[in-house]
Amino acid sequence: MNRLKDEDSPYLLQHAKNPVWWFPWSDEAFLKAQNEDKLIFLSIGYSTCHWCHVMEKESFENEAIANELNENFISIKVDREEMPHIDKYYQDVHYLLQRRAGGWPLSIVMLPDKKVVFAGTYLPAQSKNGMMGFLQLLQFFVEKKRNSADELAKSAISITQAIMRMQNFKDSPKEFDESVLKDFIKNIKESFDAIDKGVGSAPKFPHASTFSNLLKLSSLMNDEGGFKIAKESLEAMALGGIYDQIEGGFYRYSVDKQWQIPHFEKMLYTNAELLVSLSKLYAKSPSSFLKDKISGIVEAMNERFLTKYLYMSASDADSLGEEGKYFVFKYDAAKKALLESGFDTQSADEILKYLNITPDGNFENKTSNPYCKNFFYPKRLDEAKKILKKLRSKTPFPFIDTKILTSWNALMVTGLFEAGKWVDKSYFNLGFKVLDSLINSLHVNGVLYHQMVLNSPLKVKGLLEDYAFLVEALITAYSFSAQNKYLLLAKELAFEAKESFYRNGSWYLSKDGFEAKAPLEDASYKSAAACMMYQLLRLALIEGNMGLKSEVQKMAYLASGAIIKYPHAYPEMMRTFSALLGNFIVLHVPLKQVSKAHSLTSQNPLVLIVASKESKTRACTFGSCLQEGELEDVLLDCHLS
Repeated sequence: MNRLKDEDSPYLLQHAKNPVWWFPWSDEAFLKAQNEDKLIFLSIGYSTCHWCHVMEKESFENEAIANELNENFISIKVDREEMPHIDKYYQDVHYLLQRRAGGWPLSIVMLPDKKVVFAGTYLPAQSKNGMMGFLQLLQFFVEKKRNSADELAKSAISITQAIMRMQNFKDSPKEFDESVLKDFIKNIKESFDAIDKGVGSAPKFPHASTFSNLLKLSSLMNDEGGFKIAKESLEAMALGGIYDQIEGGFYRYSVDKQWQIPHFEKMLYTNAELLVSLSKLYAKSPSSFLKDKISGIVEAMNERFLTKYLYMSASDADSLGEEGKYFVFKYDAAKKALLESGFDTQSADEILKYLNITPDGNFENKTSNPYCKNFFYPKRLDEAKKILKKLRSKTPFPFIDTKILTSWNALMVTGLFEAGKWVDKSYFNLGFKVLDSLINSLHVNGVLYHQMVLNSPLKVKGLLEDYAFLVEALITAYSFSAQNKYLLLAKELAFEAKESFYRNGSWYLSKDGFEAKAPLEDASYKSAAACMMYQLLRLALIEGNMGLKSEVQKMAYLASGAIIKYPHAYPEMMRTFSALLGNFIVLHVPLKQVSKAHSLTSQNPLVLIVASKESKTRACTFGSCLQEGELEDVLLDCHLS
């Protein structure tokens, strides 16, 4: 076994028996590369990544490739979920060199001084279809270093300089106004897929933060077209094969633009953010269909991921070495299971037709991934789903990554609170239990940690995303409970984050010496930097802190140039812009009237409701209070309902 055997990460442990002499990311690895004057091969992935498994099987378990790596390289493995800041930096390098988005596995070749000379993603073991094989690539760089070291060094320097220019480039700041919010909606409309819904083409991602903020801004701008796009997109996903129609919960993305065939990983963050989006939609357009899908997310995450009131990270796409094997159905087996459980032929056919489980299938080997085309449930559908789930259980459920990530758990807490607000109040209780467990387990002796692997010591310190998403969950918890402990911790962590991660007009992902700038654009999930700015603004509003508001205003101004040019890339930043541009008001409401206050102000996204132990309702903005009295009177006088 190689050095990864001593690591905690489930992903690194998956590679501990590879014949490659892997190092974890460490000073030891880089020092060895320098001392032995060897090239560095860096591989970044995660435990539930299908193509990571493919490359491991083809290349990292291949003796010839392992020998090449062991003889001429220092090989380093990184879990992108454990070290997202390192992953982000090298994804940027990939984009710079390849002019397209990267992904996983990410494959990097560096000189002993850490300067990058190559960036790619999955590479086949041997050359094929015009694509250089991994073994040939390794041999090419070994030969290059041996015979053309100066040329390789010059190339590495030019790449490093280009990366620095890219990272330090900033569009000139501009004064922003309401037009940036209108342009956000306009750009989403232009990229909307009017036929299959959603934005973009295959592979198609949920873009939960886009639709959450589109719902908010469509209310603010009174734009029915924006609301319609969000509604149709979210409903199409919930009907589609990207949603597990049998057990609930969403897969990470769809490989086709019709939302029918997913990549079968289930990620906690995907489900947490879509829980927010669907709950916001339910608040504006309630239906039994949406309620069913929302409860399906919670039940799926609770069944597969919840342990000791903390959520594990993700489940794999593969089972028994085949992608999607657990999730898809053979038509004959599915029909037989229904008939043997008491369904007549007509009812069984109706169920299978509704779920699009067909003799020809829609996936590999004539199997079917269930998806739906309408909202009209056939009779006994719930009973049929239980039978089909039992049929699935004959195949082992895919591998689950047991890492507990602070950031993703905090996203789930916020999702539970949003669902509790509009859909089912029992979700509040679960949200508070998870939040308390998260604080007790990962905020230890005044130090916030990024992750916990069960039965292993805490060692990775908190990153910006942990602070941002946890502060959001804490402020939301305070707003519903009036428990001061949540507000105090939110303030402590928010100011610690501002001091640790914001420098010279930019946010950084970590404070461990690895300089990776935090993007304000949303990516796999919403931007931690943008979220942190909005949480600082919420705190400023609750506390009446004009100085803090001014700081956030300056942060937003410094970032405004690129956002004004491409507002659709910055959904999370739209929350901060809308709050700074509009009349952002906090309602301090007696605890017993919080639900009523939410209901009465549901169409006003610039109202922050905070539970209070006072007997009257107070409406305040930055630096001043506007009105105090009975809830309905305050809402009427302030034109908030």
